[in-house]
Order: sequence, then C-alpha cells, then structure tokens
Amino acid sequence: MTEIYKILSVLLEYPRKELLDNWSDLKQMIDDMPDLAEQDKAKLSDFIGWASSLSLTEFQAKYVDDFDMTAEHSLYLTYHLFDEQDRDRGPALIELTELYKSTGFEIHDGELPDYLPLILEYVSTMDDTNSARAFLKQTTQAMDIIASNLEKNASPYAPLLRVVEHQGHLAEIAA
Repeated sequence: MTEIYKILSVLLEYPRKELLDNWSDLKQMIDDMPDLAEQDKAKLSDFIGWASSLSLTEFQAKYVDDFDMTAEHSLYLTYHLFDEQDRDRGPALIELTELYKSTGFEIHDGELPDYLPLILEYVSTMDDTNSARAFLKQTTQAMDIIASNLEKNASPYAPLLRVVEHQGHLAEIAA
C-alpha cells in the first residue's frame, strides 16, 4: 500500500515530461489499489484528468504559480510550523535529515528534508503501511494549513494534500 505515497510524491513534484507520458499507467495503478479509499481514488483521478488536459508548459506554469509564487502554499512543511526565523526550524530539519540517514534514505539534488514530495518518497520506502501512516500523521497540521490555503485559491492541487492528510489520519484508525 505504500506505493500510494510514491504516486503522491510524483504528482506533487515539479512536472516533467515522463509524468505526462505515463498518465494511463498511473491511473491504472491507482484504480488497482484495493486498500485506497474510493474518495481518495476519485480525487486522484480528477487531478489526473485535469493535469492530463494540459501541455507540459501549462502544467509547469500552474505548478510554479501555485507553489513557487505563493509562500502560503510552500511544500516545505516546517515553513508552516515555525516562523521563518524560528530557531527551532533548523534543529527540526537536522533531525529529519538524521532520520533519513539512519534508514539509508538519501536526499538528492540538495533538497531540504521537509519538502513534501521528498517526505512522501521516504514514506514510500517503508515496509510497513502502519508505520508509514504513523509517520505521515506527524505532518497533518502542516498538511491542513497548505491544503486550506490551496483551497482558498481553488487550486487543483488541494485534493492531493487532502489525500496525504487522510493517509495520516488512517494511523489513528489503525492504532
């Protein structure tokens, strides 16, 4: 079931041509996930329907507009949990980096460890779905903030954040 996190990671990264070339495979993978809630499947399907109607340039422009031009939509989770100059943000980033290192997970391209697609990629490497969900549960506060901000702007990305948030809440049910 952790493959859903890899899919969400890919959908929340800056769009690349490979993604556009694989919409039907991605949709089939989602449809074939028996443990994924129908409401989450519908959100993902709607997003893919919207995104697949765009050219790569249009898709990239929308991504930049939604995430790079509006700080309240930042996919860097600690941005929403700490003030920009908060002294606790640095240690939180270091702690997350150390967690990744301790599990053999490597951060590529100099990305910050709190970047949501990177977190989702990390969670997708976990063997246990309940552990993955418990890890994601820790992100639900930031997820709700970002999703709410995206919803205010009617962003098509907002439902993806709600799917991530829902996955974190499933940890409560499993506990």
